[in-house]
Amino acid sequence: MKKIILIALLLSATIACEDFEGWNIDEKNPSEVPAAFLVTNAQRSFFRQMTIPSVNSNIFKQMAQHWTTTTYNDETNYNMVGRDIGGNWWGSMYTGVMIDVVEAKKLISENELDAGTKANKLAILDLFQSYIWHIVIDTYGDAPYSEALKGNENLIPKYDDDAAIYDDIMRTIDLALNSLNASNGSFAGEDLIYNGDVDSWAKFGNSLKLKMAVRIADVDAGTAGTAARAAVAAGVLGSNGDNARFPFETAPPNTNPNWEALVQSGRKDYIIANTFADIMNTLNDPRSAVFMDDNAGVPYIGGTYGASNSYPDFSHVGDLWHTPDLEAIIMSYDEVNFLLAEAAEKGIIDGGSAAAEGYYKEGIIASMNYWVPEVDQAGIDNYIAQATVAYNSAEWNKSIGQQKWVALFGRGFEAWSSWRLLDYPEMNIAAESQESVPRRYIYPNDEPQINGTNYEAAASAIGGDTKATRVFWDVNGVGN
Repeated sequence: MKKIILIALLLSATIACEDFEGWNIDEKNPSEVPAAFLVTNAQRSFFRQMTIPSVNSNIFKQMAQHWTTTTYNDETNYNMVGRDIGGNWWGSMYTGVMIDVVEAKKLISENELDAGTKANKLAILDLFQSYIWHIVIDTYGDAPYSEALKGNENLIPKYDDDAAIYDDIMRTIDLALNSLNASNGSFAGEDLIYNGDVDSWAKFGNSLKLKMAVRIADVDAGTAGTAARAAVAAGVLGSNGDNARFPFETAPPNTNPNWEALVQSGRKDYIIANTFADIMNTLNDPRSAVFMDDNAGVPYIGGTYGASNSYPDFSHVGDLWHTPDLEAIIMSYDEVNFLLAEAAEKGIIDGGSAAAEGYYKEGIIASMNYWVPEVDQAGIDNYIAQATVAYNSAEWNKSIGQQKWVALFGRGFEAWSSWRLLDYPEMNIAAESQESVPRRYIYPNDEPQINGTNYEAAASAIGGDTKATRVFWDVNGVGN
């Protein structure tokens, strides 16, 4: 009930600040919205955007080829221009989420009287915003950063280099981690992720640092190794209980956006993609019955990716995604173990292939324990022992890539990003466009008109504003 009341208050207090109104904050007449409401709203908005299967902004479940569509196939064929997908996602991150974080930090800096509490609150918001920033950079590459979020002071910000932004995000994470002190005050109920628990936020920050280190290992092994080893030594997520999650509720307006799309809307737009169903059918995976419905029988039948598909004829998304209060996750213990496996194989933490295999197995165990807790350890061991699952150090990117992609079902952005880094599993060509999976989102449709000079400089710097252009850390493997 406490969370319901808090979010209800937040919605009524911030409704006038939603969407693009955040750009028009008057610095001389600051908003009266309390920082606590802004923190909650930022978290709620971010988790909704990361979760919602919207053809207008978030098509990552499709780009990961977990899901495909029955109609409206432009997006599964990677047409980003028709609905300005790049622009809508851009707006949701900058003005839909981060402007609230910026204003919350401003109000805390001005109004929080206790120095220790202020330091903890600002550090937590820096960690949260660092996560958002890495999403933006992993989506587009070069992006407005140093001149962004200035409101009316600068409506046409320059784009910064994506590798340089990553460096600065990692510095921000280190500063925030060094500022955290569990002996001091912090947020409380307004933080719906960790309830202000400083130790939990420290694990989150170290896990984010580990993830970013793994991302850059192929382009800067030295920096990656320093960051990864420091993150592990300081402590990353250590159990499913450490997962960074958001508690959606059973009644609107605080329900899971997947339920809204699959149930509340009354529409029949989404089914399981054949890419996912075909791979799962080879694995004898007990998670299949959670991720997919058996409406079309077993083995599961995925719709042809990118084609028009008949809703009754193909496997539907599992029942769990049809529940309104399914929690959303942005960082999980299973994910961290797969990252540790990658880090060990890349040599940025110690242990090599032997350690990587242990982390790989622990990642599978953690995923199984989360999704199918009724399966005992013997059942999990039998699953891992299968030839289709057993760790292969000679093709470690295939082993890790496939199992991590399975474990990230429903978390489209992270599954797509993992595929870009590891190039596994093998994806299908979109049926109608005959295009491969994009390596990035294109910039907003109107950016050439609104911010033309800076847009042109950025497009030139990254090698062209195209779906095939790669962000700086995406240097290996297949692609257009």
